[in-house]
Amino acid sequence: MKLFRILNSLAIVIFLGIFPSISAYAAKQPWTKLTPVQQEALAPVAGEWDTMPERLQKRLLATTTKYPQFSAKQKQRFQTRLTEWSKLTPEQRNRAREKYKAYSKIPPDKREEMKRMVLQREAEKLSAAASGVAETPAK
Repeated sequence: MKLFRILNSLAIVIFLGIFPSISAYAAKQPWTKLTPVQQEALAPVAGEWDTMPERLQKRLLATTTKYPQFSAKQKQRFQTRLTEWSKLTPEQRNRAREKYKAYSKIPPDKREEMKRMVLQREAEKLSAAASGVAETPAK
């Protein structure tokens, strides 16, 4: 389940990477200069905003252009994923990127099978942890 969430979060980051330079945005914007919509969308990273590199700020700002059209559920999912991603260490982010790259190479018809396998493993781990059974290493 956690891997599935990380892969979903990584999709947002990949989306962010598509917009590396947006000329409509000025250089490094302080949080106080963002619009209310931008602040709402980027609330999960508000505390870090003023110390973020300009490139990352631009990527994040690019994602806010579609935010007003999101449904309430989509907005919540966006913020949840942004929160989860911002909590990852650089090493965890790199691992997630690598997993996403590998996942994207899987043919679409095999992806559902892969998702089911990952979810089944996660469920087995949770079940084993709940029952107190020691986890066996994967082969």
